[in-house]
Amino acid sequence: MIRFFNEDSPYKLPQKQVTRQWLKQQAEAEGFRVGDLNYIFCSDEHVLQVNRDYLQHDYYTDIITFDQSEEENLIEGDIFISVDRVADNAQQLGVTPVTEMRRVLAHGLLHLCGYGDKSPEEEITMRAKEDEWLAAYTLQNLLH
Repeated sequence: MIRFFNEDSPYKLPQKQVTRQWLKQQAEAEGFRVGDLNYIFCSDEHVLQVNRDYLQHDYYTDIITFDQSEEENLIEGDIFISVDRVADNAQQLGVTPVTEMRRVLAHGLLHLCGYGDKSPEEEITMRAKEDEWLAAYTLQNLLH
């Protein structure tokens, strides 16, 4: 089950049920089932502290993904999202905050599906997958 939580941010994700269905369908298209998947919306400072405490990284980021899966092809994990970073990124990219949030939601789940973004090649593949998933979200909403 996909759940959405707030740590220290009042962020309200629009269309939660539609978003859950979209993420689940996209994961299934990649050959995965979704078990317990938690998205935690929080501030820059909270994500920075998680980054320091668990990854020994001392920098801000929009997302941190923790894979808790113990079974092949079953996705379970925790995804921390900085609402502050997402808003800043949306402004810099010239997209709406909701569109950027959907991209980040997809990004975290793509990590759990095995996609990386460390090398230039991986980053190109990740961006293409994000775009594909966002197009699927748009199509899903047009059909309903």
